Amino acid sequence: MTGHREIRIEVPVLARVEGEGALDLIASGGRIETLRLRIFEPPRYFEKFLEGRGYGEVLDIVARICGICPVAYQMTAVQALEQAFGVEPSPWVLRLRRLMYCGEWLQSHALHIHLLALPDFLGFDNGIAMAAKHPDAVRRGLRLQRLGNDLIKLFGGRSVHPVGMRVGGFHRAPDPEQAARVLAELRSALHDAEALVGFTAGLELPEDDQDFLSVALRHEHEYPMFSGRIVSDGGLDIPIEGFPDRFRESHVAHSTALYAHLDERPYLVGPLARLNLNHDRLSAPARAALAATGLRLPSRNMFHSVIARAVEIHEAVLEAIRLLEDYHPEEPAFVPVEPGAGSGCGATEAPRGMLWHRYELDDEGKVLSAWIVPPTSQNQARIEDDLRRSLEAFGLHHDDDALRLRGETVIRNYDPCISCATHFLKVRVQRH
Repeated sequence: MTGHREIRIEVPVLARVEGEGALDLIASGGRIETLRLRIFEPPRYFEKFLEGRGYGEVLDIVARICGICPVAYQMTAVQALEQAFGVEPSPWVLRLRRLMYCGEWLQSHALHIHLLALPDFLGFDNGIAMAAKHPDAVRRGLRLQRLGNDLIKLFGGRSVHPVGMRVGGFHRAPDPEQAARVLAELRSALHDAEALVGFTAGLELPEDDQDFLSVALRHEHEYPMFSGRIVSDGGLDIPIEGFPDRFRESHVAHSTALYAHLDERPYLVGPLARLNLNHDRLSAPARAALAATGLRLPSRNMFHSVIARAVEIHEAVLEAIRLLEDYHPEEPAFVPVEPGAGSGCGATEAPRGMLWHRYELDDEGKVLSAWIVPPTSQNQARIEDDLRRSLEAFGLHHDDDALRLRGETVIRNYDPCISCATHFLKVRVQRH
């Protein structure tokens, strides 16, 4: 092949998040002919692990799927199990679950913005190098992340793989004195959260508008987090039980991760999709802070995801303050549960996007089958589409180090729960 050359560059994996991946490109005449985002994350078979387990074991097991988002998996599973058993948690329980979810959004978004995304936009290899010149930004991120962890611990007993939730409610109500301390922390953090919105909007983000389909939950009056219908900016509006009728998962030869499509189209889930579809559901102070940035919505620039995460941090702090201000314990902190045969679905908004579960159970409440669709797999096809468009717009004439960095930056935008959230890429480029 005349003028053909193949370059392979291997960059060591940084062990911030479990997993490994590579990006293969075949390019000709400034156009990408073949692009494959290969994910090597080994299958962990959690759905099979759940089969035969009692319903009371499910929440502790699914929390282990993700060390960063255990609450999302527990919240989604508990929804599905309660639907299967016909259990209706009290309004008090639902308020506290939303409050606990605010903690997960805080810790996850703060980690991503300050230690994974900002180094890309400020010109550093990693968060440690960035901290030397931007110590205040890193300290702010660590404060917000710790606050999120404190909020999760308040309800879960610990911030990683929490154990406080149960089908029907919580094992116990949080101590009022501990709740008051966390409320004081939240009020102190409000300035940090609001300032972060303006800070991210002031970053020099690449201009890279694309056409993509946004998908998220939508609630009647709340910013979506714990419940709602599945909607898209393409006109979709269905109950969560309708997910299998419109969404399709499939395998591809080059990846262990499943790919998802809506009516045969790639789609986006996550902070930018939520903001595009639900910015009118933000609280008044969060809408005002967003309006001050001048960001026009819906946005078609995936690099605006960092701003969307900051807006959601601000909203989570405001919402947590509102929910915690009139806190009072209730005992027992759960409603009784009578297990029985049935099936149920659950869907919530994990920090990285919509998470969907379905369980079928027998007469004793043991799991017959489980179906879990995480946001990262839903974004896989969209990530590949974004990589193709972004790298061509960036210019394939750049050297492989530059292409690798741009590819990593694009992938990190989605904050996937694999090590492509770090500087991980092995890049193989063929040009001819």
